[in-house]
Amino acid sequence: MNTTLSNRAREVAREDLVMFINACLSCTGQREFYDDAYGQKISIDFLHQYILGNYRLLYARTLALGINHFNQAQIILNLLATGKNTFEQHRKEEGALIAWALQQLPPQRAWGILQQLRQRKINNRRSRAIARDYLQYRRNLDFDAVKYRSKLRAIVTHAHLKLQGELGNFLFRNWKQKVYETELFENFRQAHFSKEAVYKLPFTVAEGLAVKHKIKREVFLSRIQERMTLNEKLRFQNAGEGAKINIEVDLGRLYLTKLALYILSLPVETRKQKRDIFDLALEKSARKTLNKAPMKLERVAAVLDCSYSSYGSSEKRRRPLGVALATHYLLKAASQEYRDFWTLPPSDVLQVRPKGQSDLATPVLDALEWGADLIVIVSDGCENDPPCGAAQVLRIFRQRLDLNNRTSIVHCNPVFNSDDFSVRSLCADIPTVGLRDAEDLPTMLSFAQFANGSASLSDLENYLANRVSNQCFLTSNS
Repeated sequence: MNTTLSNRAREVAREDLVMFINACLSCTGQREFYDDAYGQKISIDFLHQYILGNYRLLYARTLALGINHFNQAQIILNLLATGKNTFEQHRKEEGALIAWALQQLPPQRAWGILQQLRQRKINNRRSRAIARDYLQYRRNLDFDAVKYRSKLRAIVTHAHLKLQGELGNFLFRNWKQKVYETELFENFRQAHFSKEAVYKLPFTVAEGLAVKHKIKREVFLSRIQERMTLNEKLRFQNAGEGAKINIEVDLGRLYLTKLALYILSLPVETRKQKRDIFDLALEKSARKTLNKAPMKLERVAAVLDCSYSSYGSSEKRRRPLGVALATHYLLKAASQEYRDFWTLPPSDVLQVRPKGQSDLATPVLDALEWGADLIVIVSDGCENDPPCGAAQVLRIFRQRLDLNNRTSIVHCNPVFNSDDFSVRSLCADIPTVGLRDAEDLPTMLSFAQFANGSASLSDLENYLANRVSNQCFLTSNS
């Protein structure tokens, strides 16, 4: 009896952790096609508190799994807020995980997290040490002081940190002093009086000062481009085109999923005119992704959902479709033989757009008939033409035609379902994993063994431990 209860408890723990990891891969607390933002935030907050309270060590180790930035931020803040609950033997590992994860985040995310420590009134010894170490880690703190001035000032005040040189004077005292030796600080001072000095500042800072100086928008965007980051160029691409300004975007610097989303955001005519350029850029980005995370596959079929719900939402425009397109190029580059099967096959894959009902059964049948060794389904799991059609196809295939599992099938879902705290599955016989970016596919294919219950809790614990041990921070902190 006790053995049965123990086994059931471990099975529940495995299911809890798989559900949480899937949620951390797909949920960003933003509106989805079928769910509003409020429901998303309530569901993910509940999951974080539940896993933190019951599996703290594994909760911290999730940081090493490649989850999205939104959930990394939540984990870091929750761990720092409850540091007194950390077991002594896990304190060093947990602190190293927090510091490492913070350093891997984009700087605006990391500074935002540290600022939230003040807002949440988290001010223990470890949180102050984490803030201090992050400031020391930043190579160009002067640049950060200009671009994230209010955040950095709040963090330094909250953590009682000491600053060297002119930095403290710039943040807290009189930045209008006559002259600064630090070039960027001097440029910032001059930009309040000189239009030309505006173009020597980071874009987000210069933008506000351009308004003050009444610089025309098209003139400002045209001249500030060399100061814009890649993300800023993408964000203002439409504004630049609207003002008849050519904002150059280096396609070679974009990650695969972001590149796919950028291409899908362009007008159809632009995609037609630059079809060869975009196709080559996606192929190069896919190969670059595989160089970082090698994946060699044989005969692979991709079932890709381009129904109307793949548009996503106003906050996550075309993300499900972008993930599907990026996955197409990644699998094509990684496979010896490859075919793609769309719910509504486009004449050209780069002209694909969200359209029509979700008929997953037809492409699934086509993929099975082709005889793939691996079938990867990218869909939000909401099929309605007919309802549950693919689910029945997959169930019959797995239970009656492929009892030895000769064909591997994985459902990758880029959308979090707030109603049941997980990603919606197509069929109980097919593992479903969350997929925020196509670049995570190699990791998710290995993680799929836990989603379908073929691996135990101890296997999952070992998997997370190995992910942690493979990170460079353990080498430097051991």
